[in-house]
Amino acid sequence: MTDCKFCTLDKERIINFAPLNLETDLSLIFLDKFPVSKGHALVIPKRHVSNFFNLTSDELTSMYYLAREYKNTVWCDGWNVGVNIGEHAGQTVFHVHMHLIPRYIGDVKKPAGGFRHIIPGKGYYTDETVR
Repeated sequence: MTDCKFCTLDKERIINFAPLNLETDLSLIFLDKFPVSKGHALVIPKRHVSNFFNLTSDELTSMYYLAREYKNTVWCDGWNVGVNIGEHAGQTVFHVHMHLIPRYIGDVKKPAGGFRHIIPGKGYYTDETVR
């Protein structure tokens, strides 16, 4: 697709930590243009597909491989890994992309609940998780 931002991605944006090349025949990884933390990256399949559930097993394996390799290059205290699937889940670029978001001590006041905070008021589900 020529109008897809990720299908026409500038190859200079692909992460390459020599000797580690974070690209396979099926997927690649690059830094998010609008990062929520230092090192926030996206893993995408090379084939244009908009829905995560339509990826092949080989594409999923390739994306996971790159995510794991990238994880080994970034020092941080934790990770959020996520995929928005569909407009109502927040997907704005309709080419599958997995967010790899490094987390650091103190980056938010209360990290308990993680992605649950996407829906206001749902992040803290017990008194024990609020610290």
